[in-house]
Amino acid sequence: MSIIENILVIDDEIQIRRLLKISLENSGFKVFEAENAKSGLQELANSRPSLVLLDLGLPDEDGLSLLKKIRDFSDVPVIILSVRNSEKDIITALDSGADDYITKPFNTGELLARIRTCLRHSQPEQKDPVFTNGNVTVDFSTREVKKKGQIVKLTSTEFSLFSLFIRNSGKVLTHNYFLKEIWGKPFSDETQYLRVYVAQLRKKLEDNPSRPKMFITESGVGYRMIVIE
Repeated sequence: MSIIENILVIDDEIQIRRLLKISLENSGFKVFEAENAKSGLQELANSRPSLVLLDLGLPDEDGLSLLKKIRDFSDVPVIILSVRNSEKDIITALDSGADDYITKPFNTGELLARIRTCLRHSQPEQKDPVFTNGNVTVDFSTREVKKKGQIVKLTSTEFSLFSLFIRNSGKVLTHNYFLKEIWGKPFSDETQYLRVYVAQLRKKLEDNPSRPKMFITESGVGYRMIVIE
């Protein structure tokens, strides 16, 4: 990694902070720590991190409240690390501005992969209008989609949905987010619309639609698009 990225860990458990500090520094990151929401905001201003790892169970303020404060002035990527594992908690955090959500206990390798994905997609967008994912390419200047070199015809809605996936590739997006972005607020509860269109994208773009590798279901929460090398 040519540029050392700063990561801020906001967690009241000293054992978790120590584990993360060792793991992240061994992977080339510089780590800053905060044990509560107040010091987290101060450290965020001081260290100007490239990414924040945020626990929800802070002693002085709920992590969701802190997340909303962060989003008032910063678009820094935030990954939630929490023992809360209900669908409602995950959806609420993602809809409140979190970029990803990982439940404790977590796999360090997976966490590092999620961190790299968030950092990669927080960089300024390239001017190249062509996006490639595995054997699928999209030319945004012509709205042309190809799979293995062959043109794939997408409907206007399918293309809009695919574009939304691309803009947020690697990130978990909730059902509610998709529905409001593509169909508008009146359709925010019509999850069957989304299921139908995701199935169509899988049918047209996945090698094996019944075992998708690109458009991944996050059970009870939404979907994530994986970038295939």
